[in-house]
Amino acid sequence: MTTAKRDTYTPETLLSVAVQVFIERGYDGTSMEHLSKAAGISKSSIYHHVTGKEELLRRAVSRALDELFGILEEEHARVGTAAERLEYVVRRMVEVLMAELPYVTLLLRVRGNTGTERWALERRREFDHRVAALLKAAAAEGDVREDVEVRLATRLVFGMINSIVEWYRPEGPDGRGRAGEREVVDAVARLVFGGLRKAS
Repeated sequence: MTTAKRDTYTPETLLSVAVQVFIERGYDGTSMEHLSKAAGISKSSIYHHVTGKEELLRRAVSRALDELFGILEEEHARVGTAAERLEYVVRRMVEVLMAELPYVTLLLRVRGNTGTERWALERRREFDHRVAALLKAAAAEGDVREDVEVRLATRLVFGMINSIVEWYRPEGPDGRGRAGEREVVDAVARLVFGGLRKAS
């Protein structure tokens, strides 16, 4: 289990430790005692900063959601053809997933058992619908193959991107540095848009 040193404790490191414990044990399987031991601080110290583990969960999934929704406000996500905007959004989704790997991993694992989890699932659905709308617009503009059903294509695209949390490791498979972030982004874009775009 991840353990933080007492002398490096801050609200940010507490959040980071909590996310790791939630991922390792599952949110439902994590107690304040587990968080206290992993952070190397007393439970009362944790309660000094948050009301409980659900607040930590909300902060963690909010971080992931804020980063994802932020993509949709970036200039290249709002200007250009629908296909160009979609490709930009897909590339940025992969970048955000890798940059915020523990937070996005936790977001993808919430199941709706608490109010915070239900809120996070609803926000995820909203994000997914906005990306799906871009794909639908690209199809309407004639830039996407007509023989691929839009809802199915959307699910496959999200499935490919979301699966990255299961195998991507920032330190690389051999522990000697980042595992080719640009290569991953480019590979996803090639596979998605090589399959979706109409042949010219």
